[in-house]
Amino acid sequence: MARLPCIVKIMPNETASLVVALAYDGLCTFEFGLAVEVFGLPRPEMRPDWYRFAVASVDPGPLRATGGVRLLVDGGLEMLDQAGTIIVPGWRGADVPVPEALREALRRAAGRGARLLSICSGVFVLAAAGLLDGRRATTHWRYAARLAAAYPAIMVDADVLYVDEGQVLTSAGSAAGLDLCLHLVRRDFGAEAANRVARRLAVPAHRDGGQAQFIERPVPRAPAGARVAPVLDYMLARLDQAHGQAALARLAGMSLRSFLRHFRSATGLAPGEWLLRQRLARARELLETGDCGVEQVAVACGFGTAATLRHHFHRRLGLGPSDYRRRFRREGAGNKVFAPSGAGGTEDGVSAAALAPGDG
Repeated sequence: MARLPCIVKIMPNETASLVVALAYDGLCTFEFGLAVEVFGLPRPEMRPDWYRFAVASVDPGPLRATGGVRLLVDGGLEMLDQAGTIIVPGWRGADVPVPEALREALRRAAGRGARLLSICSGVFVLAAAGLLDGRRATTHWRYAARLAAAYPAIMVDADVLYVDEGQVLTSAGSAAGLDLCLHLVRRDFGAEAANRVARRLAVPAHRDGGQAQFIERPVPRAPAGARVAPVLDYMLARLDQAHGQAALARLAGMSLRSFLRHFRSATGLAPGEWLLRQRLARARELLETGDCGVEQVAVACGFGTAATLRHHFHRRLGLGPSDYRRRFRREGAGNKVFAPSGAGGTEDGVSAAALAPGDG
């Protein structure tokens, strides 16, 4: 995560306690709802200096949100001058220009010490205002490369759920905004307050890991790999076995050099990396839907030992297999039955030599 911020309690005065969420035509309803849920609901069980909440309109006239919702707001951009915290709940699009009036209002608020928090694509608003230059920031993994290309002065971290830079905070995609909002409650009022809000929401007060655990597995590209496709099917059916590159090339009827070229063209990856990702995907499925121990999952997916499985889970997903199971176990899961395709060894002439991650 980000370096530890200098945490200052800013709640005692009314201006500092005011949280203002931006609204705009085409508002991202889900991201806006996260801000309302955490900061906008009455919470009599909390301290008297709990947040006050208001909505400021970026655009004149009636506002429409995703899903056909229409909004009534509390005021315009002048409300940002009163806010202790300003939330940008998404934006109309990564390539949609940000009005100069909004950029100037945000810069003015930052200059007097207001905190700025973006959810998902809302980071592009802060970036356009120049408020992220020289800072770490994150956004939805789909937008990370675009953010880095458009704003090279920003240190984009696509692997985390949120980044806290003290005055400026950014979250990854959609639901990660809830993690960031709860983090801010924890900063302002302590862990117990954050836990109370999380219990009301029926969510964990803190999630481990990062965005890597939510990115879908890559789909092989076609049609360059017509001769490679049977090899992919073969490997998928035998994830518990070792696969040597030379044996796979023979299975495809190619020279090793030609096979590696066709494999990368078809999948975008080297064989070792592709195999590792499929093994991780299978392990995730078993952890989500079954009751087998971590050691059994490791063997069934070709990792050999639980230690190796844990190593790759921590390296790729940012949390261990047991933590992953606790957080992502599907409702009704249990008693999942699986059977390794064989006892290891060789089959149809395929070498038992393990293919190292990234090999090839």
